[in-house]
Amino acid sequence: MTVPLVIRDAVEGDEAAWRTLWAGYLAFYGTDVPEEVTAFTWARVLDPGSRVSMRVAEEDGRVLGFAIHHYHDSTWDIAPEGYLEDLFVDDATRGRGVGRALIDDLIAISKRHGWRGIYWHTSHDNERARKLYDSYVETDGHIRYRLQT
Repeated sequence: MTVPLVIRDAVEGDEAAWRTLWAGYLAFYGTDVPEEVTAFTWARVLDPGSRVSMRVAEEDGRVLGFAIHHYHDSTWDIAPEGYLEDLFVDDATRGRGVGRALIDDLIAISKRHGWRGIYWHTSHDNERARKLYDSYVETDGHIRYRLQT
């Protein structure tokens, strides 16, 4: 018997599992985030007044991946737009449809809330993720610029 994958909102008890995945995510991108930022991100995820939300993929009590997202107003439409800020799946479970399940869940959330759609960014050399993303939509050709102030 196969245990079904459950996609749900993150809860307080997910913090340790999320932090382990978060560390893997940061390592994948070769970056560090200060502890105070990580703690603040977790607090925002749990704050019902924050637009930052997290969905987790769980199987048999184990968190396998997460999708951190939020929405914002748009100047291109009356409806707000969803932004998938961070998506990560435990390396040992990649290729099993966990990332797809998280994206499909966000699509359902977008439709339920009347968002105009969802967008996200990834590294140009993140071939594995791009294969998944390309199965949804072709890249729109935009290039991101990030100016630190």
